[in-house]
Amino acid sequence: MKIAIVKLSAMGDIIHAMVALQFIKQAKLEIQIDWIVEQAFAQVLKNNPHIDNILPINLKSIKENKMALFSEIKRVKSYAKNNYDLVIDAQGLLKSAITSKLLGKKVVGFSKDSIREGIASHFYSQTIDIAYEENAIERNVKILGESLNLNITQENILNKQPFLHFETSKDLPITIDNYILLIVGASVENKIYPKEKFLEVTRNINEKIVVIWANDYEKEVAQYLEKEASNVLVSPKLNLDELKRIIAESKLVIGGDTGPTHMAWALNVPSITIFGNTPEYRNTYLTAINKVVKSDTYVNPLKLDKNDFSIRDIQPHSIVNLAKELLNA
Repeated sequence: MKIAIVKLSAMGDIIHAMVALQFIKQAKLEIQIDWIVEQAFAQVLKNNPHIDNILPINLKSIKENKMALFSEIKRVKSYAKNNYDLVIDAQGLLKSAITSKLLGKKVVGFSKDSIREGIASHFYSQTIDIAYEENAIERNVKILGESLNLNITQENILNKQPFLHFETSKDLPITIDNYILLIVGASVENKIYPKEKFLEVTRNINEKIVVIWANDYEKEVAQYLEKEASNVLVSPKLNLDELKRIIAESKLVIGGDTGPTHMAWALNVPSITIFGNTPEYRNTYLTAINKVVKSDTYVNPLKLDKNDFSIRDIQPHSIVNLAKELLNA
């Protein structure tokens, strides 16, 4: 049996879906799993033994060049020549639904009432119901599992094997070990914890702390922390493969609701995720080693408040205390 999974972006969403793969392969040894993904995130999937083919597309290029639409349709149609028995749209957006329909005749996706872009459901030959506000990991596991008549349980998820993989033959661009990893950025401003409060966190944890960065703002914050705290080291800029490895080799990851923090959960590395305007019960999976600190604000997952900057109200001591608890466990 050959299936295509369509989960285009973003990093955290892709990770939330990947957890199902190990259970699918355990139950169906002969299944071929191909994954269609935005090429910017293809390296997140790279080296995973449960994925047979990673098939990149670049729909984001269409925003800058409308003519790119035709080349991307051509690319998707070339993937369709693999003759998939089943296509699963685990994204639930119009663009992912159209992509899925171009890939094969039998397409499974979320029902109209289970996604934000309900029109996408019209492209599916079978739909699966689960409320949009339910946990994102459980939503992904449900659509991937039930499409293949598999029941992947909460116990399965809690006992998962690490499922992000990376090259180990090259040296990491940092030379220290036994470190905490700090993630200071996020995709939107109101998911970012203030640098001054991050500084208080670093000054109150007696550990080596490495700060990663991916853009100019994050680099500026990292350099500020390195200058003001003697236990902080700024990492060189990392590619996604190096990012996976530096997270895997850390003793604790601290960051906001963003892809690299979710990588820690995927790698079974202790983590603290800081939540403000996004719902912690939906966007992460609590375990004995993966914890959250959240603001007091009420979050409606169906309508996030763009003016909610309550993450700035979280006191550093709540993060420090939880970090010490995890480090001493």
